[in-house]
Amino acid sequence: METFMKELNAMDTSQKMLYAVGGVAAVLSVFALRKLFNRGPKAKNYPRDTVMLHQIGRGVYGPSLSPFVIKLETYLRMAKIPYQNVHALAFSSKGKLPFLTYNGLEVADTSLCIQYVNQKFGVDFNKDLSPSDKALAHAMQVMVDEHTFWFLILIRWRFDNDKSLILKSSKLGRFTTWMLTRSLNQQTWSQGLGRHTEEEVTEMFKKDLQSLSDFIGTKKFLMGDEPCETDCAVFGQLSQVYWHFTGTGHENIIKDKYPNLAAYCERMKETFWPVWDQCTTHGGTREATK
Repeated sequence: METFMKELNAMDTSQKMLYAVGGVAAVLSVFALRKLFNRGPKAKNYPRDTVMLHQIGRGVYGPSLSPFVIKLETYLRMAKIPYQNVHALAFSSKGKLPFLTYNGLEVADTSLCIQYVNQKFGVDFNKDLSPSDKALAHAMQVMVDEHTFWFLILIRWRFDNDKSLILKSSKLGRFTTWMLTRSLNQQTWSQGLGRHTEEEVTEMFKKDLQSLSDFIGTKKFLMGDEPCETDCAVFGQLSQVYWHFTGTGHENIIKDKYPNLAAYCERMKETFWPVWDQCTTHGGTREATK
């Protein structure tokens, strides 16, 4: 606080005015975003004994622009759990999206959702892994969910000045997109990775991809011939790079630099998403039917 006050006192009048205006704009954008993203029904008489997956609308070239939606929906498909989608811009009580509801119970955070499904339906895709392999898989999940993800946010929302893919898929409008961009930039700054330059972010992002490529190697899935929980998290993040990086300057990075990751993405799609084409808007040219 003391440092902040010194910096504030060192500003001239015009700088202080700009800072104040920026602060007001930030507050207004937060209220506007809350209003926007809390629309849609949260309470409804959903069918009993059915998992309800609450998520944003379908993506333009893949089922979702959210890697966490892909992660969770892929897991439900992998586990063969019957579910229904609820497409609405409405967050959970924790402020998270996607989330699950089941017989009135709300479960937020994709990892907690998977844990709940495992316990409720007796699912365990890690049962054949050794303790050390389980630890490795967990470490890979943390890397993609808590590290690689932020690079996707930075590349898509900060360094991509075009925003055409976002505007085409979300239909939010340029002003709302600007507010959302501002909010996400603030989050990446607080998280830490948003303090780096584009060149630094790109190099760190490539190191994550290289690590995944080296680890998967020639295996069918992350840990071998059979998929595990973490495959869903890895596929969720990679799906955005492989199908939804239009306009970023890195559209073909997986195809050109990491062919085994491209093959992995196609394999996950073919294995668990036979209705993939019905779950996209084909570049915004039609409505998804699933």
